Amino acid sequence: MKIIVPTFRLFVAAAGVCLLAGSLTPVLAQGPSTGGPAPGTPAATTDVPVDGGASLLLAAGAAYALKRLRKNKPVAVSR
Repeated sequence: MKIIVPTFRLFVAAAGVCLLAGSLTPVLAQGPSTGGPAPGTPAATTDVPVDGGASLLLAAGAAYALKRLRKNKPVAVSR
């Protein structure tokens, strides 16, 4: 019980700071647009490179799986 109360107070304080910071941020909006590209004009490319992020996620997942497999490996008992 002694650990829960300070942790809860820290959580409430952090939530309050986040709410306060969010309410003080000015609201930013975009101005009126022209309605998009004119007919017959080629659209701008919106390609997104996925290779870097996907390979990092794959490497992190493989490392986590190896860690879990080594942790759960049964220890051989010699008699």
